[in-house]
Amino acid sequence: MKKAFALLLTLAVSLTTFVGCGAASGTPSDTSKPTKENTQTSEEQVEITWWNFPNFAAIDDTAGKYEENIIQAFNEKYPNIKVNMEMIDFGSGPEKITNAIQGGTVCDVLFDAPGRIISYAKDGVLADVNSMFTDDFVKDVDNDNIINACKVENDYFMYPISSAPFLMAFNKEMLEKHGLLDMINLEGDRNWTVDEYKALMEALKEKGEKGAVVYCVSQGGDQGPRAFLSNLAGTPITNDALTEYTINSQGGVEALEFVVDAVDKGLLLNGSALDGTASIEEFTSGRVSHTILFSPGVYNSNKANMEFEPIFLPFPTPAGTEPELEYLIDGFCIFDNGDEAKIEASKLLIDFICNDTEWGPKNVKQTATFPVRQSFGNLYEGDENMTYLASLTKYYGTYYNTIDGFAEMRTYWFPMMQAALAGDKIPEQALNDFVTSANQSISNAQ
Repeated sequence: MKKAFALLLTLAVSLTTFVGCGAASGTPSDTSKPTKENTQTSEEQVEITWWNFPNFAAIDDTAGKYEENIIQAFNEKYPNIKVNMEMIDFGSGPEKITNAIQGGTVCDVLFDAPGRIISYAKDGVLADVNSMFTDDFVKDVDNDNIINACKVENDYFMYPISSAPFLMAFNKEMLEKHGLLDMINLEGDRNWTVDEYKALMEALKEKGEKGAVVYCVSQGGDQGPRAFLSNLAGTPITNDALTEYTINSQGGVEALEFVVDAVDKGLLLNGSALDGTASIEEFTSGRVSHTILFSPGVYNSNKANMEFEPIFLPFPTPAGTEPELEYLIDGFCIFDNGDEAKIEASKLLIDFICNDTEWGPKNVKQTATFPVRQSFGNLYEGDENMTYLASLTKYYGTYYNTIDGFAEMRTYWFPMMQAALAGDKIPEQALNDFVTSANQSISNAQ
């Protein structure tokens, strides 16, 4: 997603590229700073395979074409490493990886997110990348939530390159048309309260405009409704230790009551029959005033076809509290296929993609995200929306997608929301039942 945001991409593309030849030995270049100087001198030849979801924006509508350029540049520096690149899609890719792990045919390098990568690490099929997490690199990232999302206990298994927040967005032209633009905060971090949000929804309804879709038909984009609810509550989904779910707190119950009441009054739309993709389309087409899930990738993927400018906003929170945003982290892992030379060559490829002085920043921009390395600076000078979004890392909450049983938990979320919106369960019972099942998913996974 994003970039090719997972909600919006159902593209099934398989493209295999064979570029260069040769091998690598030794260690990756010093990741304390972006690098370009090192050249590979070993005569040993190594062949590695890189599987890639369509995270980089396509060139000429061809998925994988941009990646070909990366490999070509990499081979100028490391001519003895042969990289076989294969594109996989977000629909069938996860199953392909699982089957390949079981069959002993999985790739060497994968570009993905912590949710899946850390689960592979817990299954014991990844090589650690501890040597790449130098003190200087960790200091450059300067974000414990990002760093902690990349490891299991004391070992690192994912090397991050970029991140991006998930938040909400409003139709600026619609607000201006009705004289309501001054009802949102456009100063600083744009934080605002639940009461201010409710007042704006009521004003929009009076003008005949529709509110956001509270979608809950499937798991697609379910991070949006969860972040929406937890921020309205001022309560995180889980505790910081990732040992239990906490959204059934008093604040969580009150937040779900707020959502149900808003849907009943027509301030928000019941999305029990809509998934995340369809709900975002309702916004980008101009049919609703705002969306509870938007991101830099979605914005960049849709802006050419949008007839209005979106205003990004953090989720409203109870007075006196700050938002906690969910976020994407992009990064790489290495499958342990029992060949140390392949592992070291894979580290060199990852280091080049993430840290080369030319290609590191370029690769981040091609994903419409923001570098995890502070030393890369602002890559979007002159773009007000992207510059604002880049400033929100301080609101990143605990990255709970790596919690044990996360995949099972997701199967309980949208039925809980459907039951509450339909009135089949009162919010308190719906959340209590969800937390009971979600906590059991932790134990099941362990």
